[in-house]
This record gives sequence, structure tokens and C-alpha cells, in this order.
Amino acid sequence: MITMTHRTETETGTGTASGATKGISILTGDPKRAIIKLSGPMIVAMLLMSVYNIVDAIWVAGLGPDALAAIGFVTPVFMVLIGFSNGIGAGATSAIARRIGAKDREGANNTAMHALYLTVAISVVLTICFLVLLKPALLLIGAGDTIDLALEYANIIFGGTILILFTNVAYGILRAEGGDMKRTMYAMAVSSVVNLVLDPILIYGLDMGMAGAALATVISVASVSTVLLYWFLVKRDTYVSVRRISYHYHPAIVADILKVGLPASGEFLLMAGAGIILNGLFVTVAGTDGVAVYTGGWRVVMFAIVPMIAIGTAVISVTGALYGGAKRYAELRTVHFYSTGLGTGIAIAISILTWVFAPQIATLFAYTPESAHLLPQLTTFLRTMCFFYPSSDGGIMSSSIFQGTGKGTTSFVLSLFRNIIFIAFFATLLALIFGMGGNQAHGGGALCWVTS
Repeated sequence: MITMTHRTETETGTGTASGATKGISILTGDPKRAIIKLSGPMIVAMLLMSVYNIVDAIWVAGLGPDALAAIGFVTPVFMVLIGFSNGIGAGATSAIARRIGAKDREGANNTAMHALYLTVAISVVLTICFLVLLKPALLLIGAGDTIDLALEYANIIFGGTILILFTNVAYGILRAEGGDMKRTMYAMAVSSVVNLVLDPILIYGLDMGMAGAALATVISVASVSTVLLYWFLVKRDTYVSVRRISYHYHPAIVADILKVGLPASGEFLLMAGAGIILNGLFVTVAGTDGVAVYTGGWRVVMFAIVPMIAIGTAVISVTGALYGGAKRYAELRTVHFYSTGLGTGIAIAISILTWVFAPQIATLFAYTPESAHLLPQLTTFLRTMCFFYPSSDGGIMSSSIFQGTGKGTTSFVLSLFRNIIFIAFFATLLALIFGMGGNQAHGGGALCWVTS
């Protein structure tokens, strides 16, 4: 067994204690200022990621509605992967931030190492599962005639499982440090730019089609993984040290990460379940065109709610620090009210802009003769979803508070009601029972999100 060593704040890393200390002081200082400081870089980074997602869908839309629909069928399965990566990342953020708040730097280092070892173990299991179950799963959720396109895309994407999990967990470690939000922004920006450049080259320049879109994603994730490994293993200037000497196995640390990580992962699984339900309804009432509209429109929705998600990400870090070490429980109410008010104001502004420019935005996904007929349905979807943005903010911030305090199960229960019970119920009620299928399928499908 490796003997525990004790180091001062300046002994870990390579002389960056002043920058790290500044970040920690922001994290544990005035919560309102911390939310603004931490969420700003994350908004920029996540907007870049969302721009990539939209541009990726635009390039794929040029291959025809079936290609866009194929990605729509892959998306719920991909959400399983994203769920585990973001879930373990959220668990790491919460557990590390609480130790930083308690001024337990060694504990934070050890927790980071536990999170990375969990990442490797989960990656191996998931990769095997995807290899065995991918085709049956896609056929089960209705891929049908698009199965070949879906597999062409999915086989490459899921081949990069370990890279996708690692980057999200590494982001979680950096977010826990508070001041390293900018570093996270730079890493995510690298991934987005690489992806944006490679998409047209691989899809059309090298005539790789769907495989090109998937390969661009994997290469971009590999590039950012290289940058993250350089920071952690070579430059070593992060507040949290990622070193083998810091690792001392404790089941309690694994449990601490998983008590937030598993429920957070479960929330993405619920979103995947909701996506499967909606895909099935769209296939029933509108065929693969319905799935294509939902796929393109949902990329816009995810772009629109980025500021709220970014603020929620900052809330996890701030809440963990206040709750774990300083025991400043009364200020959690301030964090909740302030973040909710800030997010709602931004959401209302985005809703107005989306309503006004919905036809122009829809054109981005219906610019070819083969897909031009999707324009009215896309516009209907986007204008209906405008009402979803402000209503989503309270749920995001509440879930972040629960995750930051280590109460991931409570956050999961809220997501269960939202994604499965309400969405499944209202999707069936509005799209089938009330006859909002056919030409109105997209409005009915979108409306189920709003009512939930």
C-alpha cells in the first residue's frame, strides 16, 4: 500500500497555487458572484458545442431526410453514453467540490482518481454492450429502413466510448475547482472547432457520408482528450492533482461519487426513454420525416437552453463548496433563487428571438429539394418549444442544487416525473388521443415537453 503523503497548497502542481487559490476563493465567496464568474465561460463553451451539434445536423441534412432521421434513431442510444459520462462527471464535481469546501485537498485528489478509474471500468462495460446490442436496439426503437445509415454512424461513434466518458469526467474535475471554468471552456472550444472543420471535409470532401460525420466527432473528442491529458499529466498545473500517488481506494468515495453520478446518469436514461417514445409516436403519425423534424428541431432546443444548463453546472460547484465545507446552508436558498431568476430572464429573451426567427432557423435543416417539405413542420416545432424554455429553468436549477448537496436521488425522481410520466402521458394524449398527429405531429410532440 502506498503511504499517504501530506502536502501544502503550493506543493501540488507546478507553482499555480495563486491561480488555484483565486479560483477556490471565487467558489467559496459570494454565491451570486460565483455563479456569474463560473457560468460565463461555460455558456461560451457550451454554445460552441451546441453550434457544432446544429452545424453537424445541417451537414447531415444535406444527405437527405433519411440520414437526419437515422441520427434521430441513434440519439436515444447515444444519450445512454452521454448519461453515464455526464453523470459520473457530475458526481465527481459534487464530491470534489465538497472536499475543496472542507479544505481537504488530498481528499479531492483521491476522489478525482476514483472518478477516473470508474470511467475506465464503465467504458469497458459499455463498449461491450454497444457492440453486442446496438443493432437490435436500433431496430427495436424503429430504425427500420434507415438501419444501415444508423449503424454506419453509430458503430464509429460508440467506438469512441472511452474518449467521450473521459472528457466529460475530466470536465467535471475541472469544474469542481471553480476557477478552472475557463480551462474547461478552452478544451470544449478545441473540440467544437475541430469538429466544425472536419465535418464538411469528411462528409462531402472525402465522400464518407454518415461515417464522415461520426469520424469527425470521434477525432474531435480524441483531440480534446489529448489536451486534457497534457494538463493533468504533463503540465500538472491544476488545483486537483491527478497522480497515482494520490489514489487510496475507499468504498465510501466510490459511493459518494455514485450517489450523485448514478441518479444523474439515470436522468439521461430517462431522457433517452422519452426520446424513444417520441420517435415511436412520430414514426406512427408522420413516418421518418417526423423523426427528421424532431432531430433537427431538438438541436435548436438544446442550443437555446445552453445558458440555463451552464448556470446549473456552476450551481453544482457553488452548492457543493457551500454545503460540504463551509456549512453555509442558508445561502443555498440564495443560490437557488438567484440562478432561477437569472436563467428565466435569459430563457424569455431566447423564446422571443426563436419565435420571430423560427422560419429562418428551420430553413437550415430544409435547404435541399428533398427536405424542403419539412419547413412548415420544423417551424411549428420551434415556435411551440418557445414556451418550454422559461419553464425548464426551475427544474434545471433545482436538480443542480440537489446534485451539489449529494442528493442525486431527489433530482432523479424529479426527472422521472418530467421525462417519463408527464412526457409519455401528454405525448400519447396530444399526438394520438386528441388527433394532433399527421401535419400537427410536431406541434403535438413539442407541446408535450412544454406541458411537462
